[in-house]
Amino acid sequence: MFIDYDPVIYSRLLTSLTLGFHVIFATIGVGVPLMIAIAEWMGIKRNDPHYTLMARRWARGFVITVAVGVVTGTAIGLQLSLLWPNFMQAAGHTIGLPMFMEVFAFFFEAIFLGIYLYTWDRFKTKMRHFLLVIPIVIGATASAFFITTVNSFMNAPQGFNIVDGILTDVSPLAAMFNAATPTKISHVIITCYLTAAFILGAIAAFHILKGNKHVYHKKALHLTMVSGIIFAIGTALIGDLSGKYLHEYQPEKLASAEWHLETESGAPLILGGFINDENEISYALEIPYALSILAGGTPDTEVIGLNEFPEEDLPPLWIHYMFDSMVFIGMFLAAVSALFVAMNWKKNWNAFNRPLLWAVVAGGPLSMLAIESGWFFAEVGRQPWIINGVMRTAEGATTSQHVDLMLYLFIILYAVLGITVVVVLRRMFKSNPIEHELEERGFAHKKEDEKEVARR
Repeated sequence: MFIDYDPVIYSRLLTSLTLGFHVIFATIGVGVPLMIAIAEWMGIKRNDPHYTLMARRWARGFVITVAVGVVTGTAIGLQLSLLWPNFMQAAGHTIGLPMFMEVFAFFFEAIFLGIYLYTWDRFKTKMRHFLLVIPIVIGATASAFFITTVNSFMNAPQGFNIVDGILTDVSPLAAMFNAATPTKISHVIITCYLTAAFILGAIAAFHILKGNKHVYHKKALHLTMVSGIIFAIGTALIGDLSGKYLHEYQPEKLASAEWHLETESGAPLILGGFINDENEISYALEIPYALSILAGGTPDTEVIGLNEFPEEDLPPLWIHYMFDSMVFIGMFLAAVSALFVAMNWKKNWNAFNRPLLWAVVAGGPLSMLAIESGWFFAEVGRQPWIINGVMRTAEGATTSQHVDLMLYLFIILYAVLGITVVVVLRRMFKSNPIEHELEERGFAHKKEDEKEVARR
């Protein structure tokens, strides 16, 4: 059975593929610089070569991911023009400012990244070199800030008038700083930090599980898990504010995410389960009053149900699973990092036990899965609109042929890029182990530090 060619469907598939692949490297690109900065700061304050080496090694791997992020980011820019010409014609001058500023922020970051990498051990004081990482963190975070305002605008458009389908009298700043901006930007940035902490922590935990008991890996795991619990708490707080934003500005999205059918007060939160064509829910866990509390902060908050909206204006109900995945994984990451920190704090407990280490290892890929789920929830949850309430997705897409061929070519490209990144990173660090680098830099293995960490 053959499916009729539809450029809208293939445009959406290709854009989803590119964004889904790019967000891996974009997340690392935003989160890892902060972890590098924390590690180098710890190395300076404690005069500890292990933390300094963490910063050096993480920075090396970070450069590889930045290179791939540039390629996929460029692909996104091209695809916006080629696959969504009507959208760009209508809104291009509205989102032009934040997209330009995102490029500027990346250049700012890249310049200082090059200087940072090639000036190790070239300053009389280590603090001067540390100061170079601050612009990298600022540039990476600013890049996320500006590009996320574009997505915010698509969800809560403002700052323009519409004349014959064209957005005129545009105020770029008003378009950027819309109702969705505060929660979206803060949520994106804090989850990038959380994901980076868990990916780096998963690497350290895996080395320990494989039998490498070097104190470097134990310190790396401790650093990442302490950072992880802080970012996990921040993610939960901002997630609560995001729910309140949806309740006020995109109630149909919240109702679809929670399979909330009828408008009511004291609405329960639906977790998991299945829903049939008659909107009958089965095998779901209901938490009484939780949706009302999420939406308005009180158990008696009235939450609008799906039946209040035209069916053609509703997103697909499978975004419920994206929402649940994001929430469950966030809770898992918070629990794992909190348990590790608590056990490490108690001197008689072993935080480096195998079950907990395996949980940290699982947290690495799961944290990235939560990022992907969150983006799918954000984008698919806005459907059928490419600009919420202004332009439908089908209206913004190209009518050109052969988008399907482009999809297949990009699948091959991303597969090659993904495999190449894994191979290069693996060989880069396998050929230059921790012990070799410490000896090369004249630092002896500190037995007393290892005993202290093992004792904890």
